[in-house]
Amino acid sequence: MGMLDGRVALVTGGGRGVGAEVAKMFAANGAKVLVNDPGVGGGGEGGDKGPAEDIANQIKADGGEASFNFGSVTSYEDCLDMVQQARDELGGLHIIFNPAGILRDRMFHKMSPDDWKDVIDVHLNGHFNVVRTAINLFRDQEYGRIIMCSSTSGLLGNIGQANYGAAKMGIAGMSRIIAMENASKGITCNTICPSADTRMTRSVPTPKDAEQARIREERLTRSRADAIAPLITFLASEGANYVNGQIFHQRAGELSLYSQPRPIRMVHHNGGWTPELVAENGMPALQTGFIDISNSRNVHPGLPMD
Repeated sequence: MGMLDGRVALVTGGGRGVGAEVAKMFAANGAKVLVNDPGVGGGGEGGDKGPAEDIANQIKADGGEASFNFGSVTSYEDCLDMVQQARDELGGLHIIFNPAGILRDRMFHKMSPDDWKDVIDVHLNGHFNVVRTAINLFRDQEYGRIIMCSSTSGLLGNIGQANYGAAKMGIAGMSRIIAMENASKGITCNTICPSADTRMTRSVPTPKDAEQARIREERLTRSRADAIAPLITFLASEGANYVNGQIFHQRAGELSLYSQPRPIRMVHHNGGWTPELVAENGMPALQTGFIDISNSRNVHPGLPMD
């Protein structure tokens, strides 16, 4: 008996990286899987049917059930087709995992409107399209598991990724509201921020310093993509009904629960504030709670633990 017996899952970006590993583990745990991947390059260029077909064929060779799909998450119509294909070919839809993504890394002052729009379309709009086309089915059947894919580039920040970080922070906010709106319908929606050795992470430029390049290589090598799959599989299961609206981070054997924005300090001035009072009293009182401008290497230091 598998944890996902009788369920049907849609995995976007399922032809490579974390998506492929999750699709295979879903199937190994009894789910039928629709593997979606248009086979584009890391920046969204081109297209190749091979990756989605390959993973679906691997699943079938191992005794599972799978279909493949080449649609784009940037197209609402393509996402409607994915939901319908899952129902027609695999008998329904109960689980969504949406790691499909591209990168267009640029410093903000060099970022073109297309670099901004294309990344937002794939990540933030893509999450909207996939979940929106399935949510009423989930509500009607009073069951659904949605696992969204965010990033520490949004939650913590990363130089050169304003487009990607903005999309990923937006995904975390959207996920929480979807969780709130649909909890009474047996639907959960959680967010995972995976750190893994994938084509996307490999596309980030290697540090010029030899020692930093060596450390990066070891960090990536330790952060296997398949290490993320067990968490996603559990979140997709019926037994995870009590886990909703949460944000997780994982790299290798390290699993973290992230906090979500809440007030950390508050000051009050009877009768209201003037700019001078803010300068003299308000901001100095709040300053003790300021959060450092740090990237993920500062928050998650050192090498991943196996």
